[in-house]
Amino acid sequence: MYLDILMDKKDIRLLDLEGLQEAMLALNEPKFRAKQIYEWLWKKSAVSFEQMSNLSKSLRAKLEDGYVINTIQLDKQQKSSDGTVKSRYRLHDGALIETVLIPVPDRDRYTVCVSSQVGCSLSCKFCATGMMKRVRNLDASEIYDQVALTNQLCLETYNHPLTNIVYMGMGEPLLAYKPVVKSIELISSPNGFGMSPRRITISTAGIAKMIKKLADDDLKVNLALSLHAADDTKRNEIMPINEQNTLETLMEAMEYFFSKTKQKISYEYIAFDNFNLSRADANNLIKLCRLFPVRVNVIEYNPIEGIDFTRAATNTVDDFAKMIRDAGIMITVRKSRGIDIDAACGQLANKE
Repeated sequence: MYLDILMDKKDIRLLDLEGLQEAMLALNEPKFRAKQIYEWLWKKSAVSFEQMSNLSKSLRAKLEDGYVINTIQLDKQQKSSDGTVKSRYRLHDGALIETVLIPVPDRDRYTVCVSSQVGCSLSCKFCATGMMKRVRNLDASEIYDQVALTNQLCLETYNHPLTNIVYMGMGEPLLAYKPVVKSIELISSPNGFGMSPRRITISTAGIAKMIKKLADDDLKVNLALSLHAADDTKRNEIMPINEQNTLETLMEAMEYFFSKTKQKISYEYIAFDNFNLSRADANNLIKLCRLFPVRVNVIEYNPIEGIDFTRAATNTVDDFAKMIRDAGIMITVRKSRGIDIDAACGQLANKE
């Protein structure tokens, strides 16, 4: 019975400011209350109406009767030997997602890697999340909560706020486009988290149509393409999405994004042993990097149970990076973080 009552209530965070103003008028309350509630929800991350101390008791009671705040709840937390923290959150419907705090104190960089979907539909052959089914997209508020709670964790653990946000956790952000865009608006708003969009990066496996839409919507965020192979044959083998979004199509979309936004573009390139680190692979990657300004991030492969790929030797990765660097292209080799708690790139899968 109690659950039925809760299900009848609307999540108040699905209302924008205009929607809140309409709700106030329907409750015979002044419109200015909407802005107060909006600030409690997004700037102060309130999790209950009782916390909204500048609202009258009668209004708080009305809100309690008609609405609910479906916040995410911490289910489990693990801390890596390198300081990375993985948090598993339970959503209001019982679904689970994972979020990762990646601290790099010597660079004054504290990044949260957020999820945008429960599971994923793309089935990339090297990714643990890709072995799951996509259950649903997250709401903008569920993405926002990951940022707010991880910022609180970062302050408590490292005495430092978050500096960067990457949409690189569970799911494909561009297939959860509306809630992702809405969450970015909330995160970057002065009435929300207040993070500059230039410190936000969306990582995509490559949905050409949505990359162009992202450019047209001019969110001023950075874009990272999970490339991992620089020719269609190899990319088709590990990323089925490439069959509908070939490299030629993707490069045209990425060039469009850069020409419209002038925002930073990165290629993420996982180093697989005996697969994508040859001289021919380097030459193919160099060609793609010369189409428009781009930075390459080479990522160590992180072992995943049930997947046959293996990590390339350090000297092999370094030799590959040198070939790219010698061609005048900016490239970084990233060391895995949080590998001992299954929090590294490609490992998020709600293990257990």
